[in-house]
Amino acid sequence: MSSSGSGLNDFVEGSSTIHHHQQNPVTLSRYVSQKRRDWNTFGQYLNNLRPSVPLSQSNCNHVLDFLHYLDQFGKTKVHIEGCMFYGHPDPPAPCACPLRQAWGSLDALIGRLRAAYEENGGLPETNPFANDAIRVYLREVRECQAKARGIPYKKKKKISKGNEESSSSGSMHFS
Repeated sequence: MSSSGSGLNDFVEGSSTIHHHQQNPVTLSRYVSQKRRDWNTFGQYLNNLRPSVPLSQSNCNHVLDFLHYLDQFGKTKVHIEGCMFYGHPDPPAPCACPLRQAWGSLDALIGRLRAAYEENGGLPETNPFANDAIRVYLREVRECQAKARGIPYKKKKKISKGNEESSSSGSMHFS
């Protein structure tokens, strides 16, 4: 990555600690380490494109391409509609359906990259990870994977502070 002076490209190399001037460096949290690793991986992905794309010029299409690229490393079996196990959460035998990145992994990845983009000088208004196209894609992945496994994803009801709902729908409480 070349530094063109924009804050987005000025990611500090070798910053594996929070404070460089301390003799006992502070160890980064797992989240911060993963966020940095994800950010560097996305930057490397853009750098490997031909022609390469500077981080400051990346857009939601680059993000979508990156997510598709990551599918090749996925470990979640996603049954296709013609598969005899389509819609079955626990298939009894192997099949030839593709492995993909799990929706939850992609959702967490986008959250970390969205934060890293702004932490590295990107403006919230131009954050490609916060683009509506990314939200739509993640929703489609979630729904597709849920159908393929026969598991319905239901949107959780938001509970307002003044209107706490008690759920007595067959859940057991231990006292």
